Amino acid sequence: MKKTVYLFLGVLLVLSCKPTQKSASNERIIDKISSLKVLDIFEVPHNLQYKETTVGGLSGIDYNKEADEYYIICDDRSNINPARFYTAKIKLKDTKIDSVIWTDVQYLKQPNGNVFPDYYKDAKSATDPESIRYNPITKNFVWTSEGERRVADKDTVLVNPSINIMDKTGKWIDTFSLPNNLFMSANARGPRTNGVFEGMSYGELYKKLFVIVEEPLLEDGPRVETFSQNTWLRFFRFDVDTKRSTEQYAYKPEVIDYPANPLNGFKVNGISEILNIGNFKFIVIERAYSTGRQKCTIKLFLADARGATDVKDIPSLALNNSFVPMTKKLLLNLDDMPDFIDNVEGITLGPILPNGHQSIILVVDNNFSELEKTQIFLLEIIP
Repeated sequence: MKKTVYLFLGVLLVLSCKPTQKSASNERIIDKISSLKVLDIFEVPHNLQYKETTVGGLSGIDYNKEADEYYIICDDRSNINPARFYTAKIKLKDTKIDSVIWTDVQYLKQPNGNVFPDYYKDAKSATDPESIRYNPITKNFVWTSEGERRVADKDTVLVNPSINIMDKTGKWIDTFSLPNNLFMSANARGPRTNGVFEGMSYGELYKKLFVIVEEPLLEDGPRVETFSQNTWLRFFRFDVDTKRSTEQYAYKPEVIDYPANPLNGFKVNGISEILNIGNFKFIVIERAYSTGRQKCTIKLFLADARGATDVKDIPSLALNNSFVPMTKKLLLNLDDMPDFIDNVEGITLGPILPNGHQSIILVVDNNFSELEKTQIFLLEIIP
């Protein structure tokens, strides 16, 4: 979906945190987490101009520790500028974000080599970028598009979501094969409009790729409400070599904390991004918004797929509950902070902090709205 320094000690878990280096460059395994702390919030000027593009709509981020640079994808559907991703340096000074330096921008390319068209001019060929990850082994990137599901008597548009491989210039290389339940349909099955591939993360030394749907598939239950329902989200595990999905896991989203105002107004909660931290464990961002309330409710969970049932052969998670879901624990509720918290959509491990602790960087999608902010968060994992 599109939607300043403060310290916060997150919910304590039983275990502590210890980053472990693995043989694959750039992949760090977080063995244990005891708590999270917000160290700083940096605000990017609204409508900042860089190389004839408007910086905003920041929906995914990944860190290349060897180059000490970040790759940030923009969810502009080529309505303002062509669909694109940025390269940036996020400079830290002690426990603060000192500066953000934009160093490059590249346009995402179609298989024919052209940039993607404006959604309003050619919806069937447009893209909806949301997440980006860098593979230091291949030196390439993967990025997701949510596709499109617009069902109308005279104007039905069905564009499947996609997981795309590109090089550092944005040139299209290949795509992953989707399981059947991720195909868009005009019927009551498959992904919802604008509720598909918001989150993605590599794992298992870049041999696996995990992707989630932001909202439940139509057959997996109703949209999240302010009360509990039998509704589930799916994690998809892909094999990087074959580019095919091998397993699926069920995840239970939280209820929405605040009713919309008016009551029939728009409200939503779903997963806006995931970060694999090793051993089938993830930091999961649940992002909720209710009309009439300016702030978003952002909660970070530690989710564990170990022991979860592979549900790829269960057509409807709402009709068949004979499975073991992923477990989850709340790490941090940004709604507890007095600061304005906007639409957090990206997460990555950052550099090691001066005290030896692991940092996390979050980015915010401001929807190119004057009422919203482009924020970058610096978090610390506490041993």
